[in-house]
Amino acid sequence: MGYRALGSNQMNANDAMRPEGFPNGSFNTAVGGSALYANTEGNNNTAVANGALLENTTGSGNAAVALAALRNNTTGNDNTAVGVGEVLSNSNGNENTAVGAGALSSNTTGIVNTAIGWGALGSNTTGDQNTASGVEALADNSAGNFSTAAGWHALRFNTTGVSNSAFGWSALNAKQTGSDNTAVGVRAGQLITGSFNICIGSQVFGVAGENNAIRIGDNLPTTAGNQHAT
Repeated sequence: MGYRALGSNQMNANDAMRPEGFPNGSFNTAVGGSALYANTEGNNNTAVANGALLENTTGSGNAAVALAALRNNTTGNDNTAVGVGEVLSNSNGNENTAVGAGALSSNTTGIVNTAIGWGALGSNTTGDQNTASGVEALADNSAGNFSTAAGWHALRFNTTGVSNSAFGWSALNAKQTGSDNTAVGVRAGQLITGSFNICIGSQVFGVAGENNAIRIGDNLPTTAGNQHAT
């Protein structure tokens, strides 16, 4: 349904069909101008809106709902995009989920990422297995892996740091490549640029460049031999 929908796809149990001689795609649904236009052998795809899954050729099990969602996906499988521009640059990344305008919009080959919120994981290209929930959470992450961010601007400026966890408004949002940090609370760990730090509590900022520090309840350091909590 729609101009050029399923343009390159042969008729094989598809819900929108405009066959132009290229074979094999099956069980696809396309609604909107040029939706799934280049599909040749991809199966079980759903594209709703103009340009959704436009360049998909052999990718299967994808769902794109919104203008240009998953537009550049070619061979990636099992991706879900709901909202304008999600996973826009994805070429062969698999098992990504993006909900919200601009979420995962730069992803190319990253796999198993989840982005919920405007601009969440928006700069991610090759990073894998990240979860971002909140406006611009993990927005600058490009190649970092295994990080979790929940809250507005949580881990906002992380680029290549791995295995970071931030829960709270603006938590762990310093520009950094540090890894294995955990922050829980509003602005918790906001100054941290190092690695292996823990900050728990509202506005427990941490210290730039510090490693292996634990701070609970205020910004005084806590170590195994010097516990400090309020």
